[in-house]
Amino acid sequence: MSMIEDLIEKLCPYGVEFVEMSRLFEMRNGYTPSKSDASLWADGTIPWFRMEDLRASGGVLDDAQQHIPMSAVKGGRLFPSDSILIATSATIGEHALVTVPHLSNQRFTSLAVAPEYSKRLNMKFAYYYAFTLDEWCRKNTTTSSFASVDMAGFRRFRFPVPPIEVQLEIVRILDTFTELEAEL
Repeated sequence: MSMIEDLIEKLCPYGVEFVEMSRLFEMRNGYTPSKSDASLWADGTIPWFRMEDLRASGGVLDDAQQHIPMSAVKGGRLFPSDSILIATSATIGEHALVTVPHLSNQRFTSLAVAPEYSKRLNMKFAYYYAFTLDEWCRKNTTTSSFASVDMAGFRRFRFPVPPIEVQLEIVRILDTFTELEAEL
């Protein structure tokens, strides 16, 4: 038996809990400040993520290619650090874990862990499981002027929440594989 199987048998003998995304995460859509107002793009310090950032820098991000000033932030509320950005329109089925407070364009939905799950969900585990969510998104799109994810179904998508010890072991194993792959 593997260490993960041992942990699951010991810590959750009746199975792993699955929680709907709408309960597990606080979800917000990104937006683009007006390009016609140059002041919203000058002297910015807040990372503003686009798909180009994921393609250039990978899946765990701590900075963006573009920055905006606080005056460009609607309601003064940033997406929190350790949030998942997932593409839910146009280029669907890509995601990143962002480790700093930030904003993104409207092609992304931000997933910040809900307060009641903050001690029960490791965001690096969520990042790895989001590859499964990416696949679901690609299979559940609607099309008007451009493709977008069925957001009602997205909110109902069920996410596993095994005990934190299981999550940490899964993260350790996947981080090791990721490091070995990078070396190749």
